[in-house]
Amino acid sequence: MNNPLKFPKNFLWGAATSAHQVEGNNHNDWTEWEKENAERLSQESGGKYPPENYISGRACDHYNRYEEDFDLAKEMEHNVHRFSIEWSRIEPEEGKFNQDEIEHYRKVIQALRARGIEPFVTLWHWTNPIWIRNIGGWHNKKTIDYFLYYVEKIIHEYKDLVHFWMPLNEPGSFVGMAYIRGFFPPQKRNIFIANKVFKNLMNAYRKSYAVIKKIDPKSEVGLSHHAIYMEPYKGRIRNRIIIPILDYIRNWRFLDTVNDCNDFIGIQYYHHDLINLKFGRGRWGPIEVKNENLWTNDMGWEIYPEGIYHILKRATKYQKPIYITENGLADAKDGKREKFIKDHLYWIHKAILEGVDIRGYFHWSLLDNFEWDKGFWPRFGLIEIDYKTLERKPRPSSKIYGEIAKRGEL
Repeated sequence: MNNPLKFPKNFLWGAATSAHQVEGNNHNDWTEWEKENAERLSQESGGKYPPENYISGRACDHYNRYEEDFDLAKEMEHNVHRFSIEWSRIEPEEGKFNQDEIEHYRKVIQALRARGIEPFVTLWHWTNPIWIRNIGGWHNKKTIDYFLYYVEKIIHEYKDLVHFWMPLNEPGSFVGMAYIRGFFPPQKRNIFIANKVFKNLMNAYRKSYAVIKKIDPKSEVGLSHHAIYMEPYKGRIRNRIIIPILDYIRNWRFLDTVNDCNDFIGIQYYHHDLINLKFGRGRWGPIEVKNENLWTNDMGWEIYPEGIYHILKRATKYQKPIYITENGLADAKDGKREKFIKDHLYWIHKAILEGVDIRGYFHWSLLDNFEWDKGFWPRFGLIEIDYKTLERKPRPSSKIYGEIAKRGEL
């Protein structure tokens, strides 16, 4: 490239994972839900995917192979890695902390540090201990206090090893999928319950921030937030009217509420939605998402790199440093990932040139993993996993990304 796009000198380059999706052999509310729903999900796929596709089981066995995986990340020139600690491992029963598991995650963090990789630690990535599920999960206000006990324990244990903390992963996405669309456990489609859960999560985040900063004032605490760039389908007036409402609910409500408890913001961007408010027979109908872009990932999500630029420009209103804490695609053949990464980095770089304080990029994901209610078939990894042998095989795009990270330029 004649005129390379140079990123800031201390820009962080890496990838992300979450405990339930890669570790294997967890026991939490999701593993119980999988057993109850695997057959149904298989039938809904028309038999394309067998029930075992929807059971996380040993997943990638990252719990035992983390050093091997971090070696591969280091070979790809990563200098940062985001992962989550599994609450159900740390506190499998109320008030009973498992010291062996605490030591396991200490070794995980130390393994990253030994390779010169900065850890970003997420404390809750959608899964709950069984005992939390049994009291109603995040619908129960008591869960806030239980979560704070867990947060306090973790920070005391690792404060000398971790500088960047993310208490919650995509709370808005969780509420939407579990309590509005009803795809994720506990599958309670109720707008009033959804709003209560959302408020409990906002409260938990604010209080977690206070707990972390009290124990380690020099730490940096931020929220990982899924943002969607939305435009009105065909520019119709009714669609233009609904966009600001959806934009606030989906993109900015949580951040608006907790911004005074953010040292940084984690933006997670995947796709673009064309919003259409259906209208017929004298009444307003449901909102639907249109897709007119032929460039999609294996899950049918529209790939629209320019959208991340618009989201980042909007996020400057919070006046906080920004990290792209997730950005990736399901691409089993690895035919689109190189262009996906380069095109998104182009727009991220444009935002930086225009004054947006962006300090790092985490590709989703380091490894192929268990994609929640879709199971194992979506392939998001820079590293391909053979789920029969658990062999790791870096994809060609991972080397391209590694070269970008090494040079710090596109």
